[in-house]
Amino acid sequence: MDDDGLLDDWVLGHAHVSRPKVCFVPTASGDAPAYLDQFLSAFQSRVCEPSVLPLFRRELDDAALRTFLLSQDIVYVGGGNTANLLAVWRTHGVDRLMCEAYDRGTLLCGISAGANCWAEGSHTDSFGPLTFLPDGLGLLCGSVCPHYDSEPGRRSSYRAAVATGALPAGWALEDGVGALFTDGLLTETVTRTPQAHLYRVQPGGETGATEQALPCFLLPETQ
Repeated sequence: MDDDGLLDDWVLGHAHVSRPKVCFVPTASGDAPAYLDQFLSAFQSRVCEPSVLPLFRRELDDAALRTFLLSQDIVYVGGGNTANLLAVWRTHGVDRLMCEAYDRGTLLCGISAGANCWAEGSHTDSFGPLTFLPDGLGLLCGSVCPHYDSEPGRRSSYRAAVATGALPAGWALEDGVGALFTDGLLTETVTRTPQAHLYRVQPGGETGATEQALPCFLLPETQ
């Protein structure tokens, strides 16, 4: 989504091969054509093999879908509606394939809804107003909240959800921040935006929830 592409390059840099296969999954946006074009425009010029997995006009049978997804080095999930994404994935069995890919060492990543989906729960506007969604693939323990600094009400609403137990403790990301988890543990945090942070949000304290800002490495403008 950013002109500099720093976070995209950061993701590619964590692949285990020199020319990774990168599959974009735009389910959360309803496979919006402009979103597909945007991804391909950004990644076709990079050292990788980009592809797209559409599900609203599905072309692969179950066996071919499994073979295709498990052949990818990176699965990159786009933003949109988290609840709809999870429902469509389960209809087509993609949820199970994502878990299988994870067990095989595939790098799973995404933005907004594409970050929410990996956790046990998330903070979302999937139903209109900001609310909690105690649902996800559960590959990452806890919850996720994107857009922590850029959308009015995000911060207070997510903290309230954690304080009441509607969501488990989790991770809140300001725009421009990337977080890498390895075997469920946070191993790297980066940002393309100076002063942006990743926060660990947990129940407790006078307001019912505490947040701890974690340091992020500022990605250089040229990589």
